Amino acid sequence: MSMSLFLLLGFFVLSLLGVPLAVSLGISGVATLALFTPMPMSLVPQTMFSGMNSFLLVAVPLFILVGLLMEHGGTAARIFRFANAVVGWLPGGLGHVNVVTSVIFGGISGSSVADIASLGRVEISAMVQHGYSRGYAVALTLTTSVLATIIPPSILMIIAGSVAGESIGVLLIAGLVPGVFVALLFMGYNHLYARRTELETVRFTGRELLASAVEGLPALMTPVILLYGIVGGLFTPTEAAGVAVLYTLFLSIYVFRELRWRDIPRYLFATAKLSGTILFIAATAKIAAWVFTFDGLPAQVASVLATVTEDPRIALLLIFAFLVIVGMFMDAIAALFVLIPILLPGAEQVGVDPIHFLVVTVIALGLGLITPPVGVCLFTAAQVANMRIESVIRASLPLMGVLGFAVLLLVLFPAITLYPLELLDLYGGGR
Repeated sequence: MSMSLFLLLGFFVLSLLGVPLAVSLGISGVATLALFTPMPMSLVPQTMFSGMNSFLLVAVPLFILVGLLMEHGGTAARIFRFANAVVGWLPGGLGHVNVVTSVIFGGISGSSVADIASLGRVEISAMVQHGYSRGYAVALTLTTSVLATIIPPSILMIIAGSVAGESIGVLLIAGLVPGVFVALLFMGYNHLYARRTELETVRFTGRELLASAVEGLPALMTPVILLYGIVGGLFTPTEAAGVAVLYTLFLSIYVFRELRWRDIPRYLFATAKLSGTILFIAATAKIAAWVFTFDGLPAQVASVLATVTEDPRIALLLIFAFLVIVGMFMDAIAALFVLIPILLPGAEQVGVDPIHFLVVTVIALGLGLITPPVGVCLFTAAQVANMRIESVIRASLPLMGVLGFAVLLLVLFPAITLYPLELLDLYGGGR
């Protein structure tokens, strides 16, 4: 236990001093090995390389590239137009458009930050023009971006499944129904808000619906192709990411004609930069995982959980509360690499299903993307809307409450996540 505490304490101290998370984790891990174990330092590079040497993790940079291509290649604008034609005429129409757009965009890019960066300005401007307060428009854009971390092909889900050793395909499909469930709760709240404030709606026209569907059909087919391919066994999640890149590239250059081949190297460099950060965290987290296992920390956490409660729902609620707090101060990707090896064995010991655990974990850490002090999406939304961080936080509190309520229901009713998998004969329960 002393080894694990030393590593975690060193990691948090270095992080608070402003040292990058991956470097903090690496320094703490190597120092722990040097002081507490006879492990030769020559094995450290091999251990780090094994953390990155994963076919599953290849999907991460590919989906990052998909998000960048969608953002600049015309896909995002066409998705917004289609969503507006489908639900824009309902009470609170543009709020519903915001939610539906996040669902569709998240089903292609798997990135919350890409959702806000590519669609945020358009969504906020349209909502303000139709009578929504700027604060509410920004708050809805911010909180619905979390849907991209839940709905396949979520980048966080891919990383979580890779770390836990669970089927990536099953885990991605497991996020679909919870993601739609959360989206429906957002739409319900938006409906009540619109009724209370008597907001105007746009007129429904079949011609606009048909035109937007025809124009946006190639983009809208992307999530359909990915889900059908994964569920049908046509390709693995990593291969699905490659298919998504090729398809989005084809749409951006030859169908929508908003990108040229000479633009692509810029997005490849941006992808490499973002992916390098993630994979460096994966490498240094492998050292930490080895220390935790050697020190027996997962077994000790399992023992503590078992003494506190034997009810899997209570155990998962406690874990969720802990992860929300961690997510407020720690990068979600780093938290997945560090905490899943510690918490998952204990959760399984008290009866929590591993797939359900991972879905709840990803959502809990996804909340950290929209909360201070390190919420990347929070800062992105404030920048896009040109609003003060404090104003965005204040306006977002009710919608964060809706998201928290949704996760509470997901924790208390595991069937929302697991029953669709059993119905499709994709999953038969925990190990």
